Amino acid sequence: MTTLPRIGVLIGSLQTKGTSRKIARALQDILAPRLTLEIVEIGDLPLYNPERDAEDVPAWDAFRSAVAPLDGILFVTPEYNRSVPAALKNAIDVGSRPQGASVWASKPAGIVSHSPGMIGGFGANHHLRQSLVFLDMPAMQQPETYLGHSPMLFDDHGALIDGPGRTILTAFANALVAWVALHRPAAV
Repeated sequence: MTTLPRIGVLIGSLQTKGTSRKIARALQDILAPRLTLEIVEIGDLPLYNPERDAEDVPAWDAFRSAVAPLDGILFVTPEYNRSVPAALKNAIDVGSRPQGASVWASKPAGIVSHSPGMIGGFGANHHLRQSLVFLDMPAMQQPETYLGHSPMLFDDHGALIDGPGRTILTAFANALVAWVALHRPAAV
């Protein structure tokens, strides 16, 4: 019996009922037969401070332990001021330290960015890609997924409606499955 690849989902927004979480849940449904998506919460992580690397910071340790065994990472993020939200950047920093012990290295990654406007989080998507290059995370190149007018992709109950949003997320999901299979770290 083959185990499905486990993909951690980092949601850039801390909103419990926000669009990022709705997108993540929609992707969980779309990908359920092929990948296991596990949301890794980032809202309670203390801000990264290198002076604390020698300390025991339980929230940092728990986060790193949750990410380390995963087969890949999916980032679902809104755009804040043409970049990623601070909580997401903090999670990336926490996972990359202490130096030489990054939990990100070699994990395949996918990115879905969104905004209520037309641009769909283009700036956040590309800022995140810059960090992933440094972290040695192969980020899926195509399809680039920017969801403009993202709140309109869901009904009043938070379900993804049929239409262009579902089509885009399904194409993204199909490509992510192939990307993870191509770049998934070999089992030891």
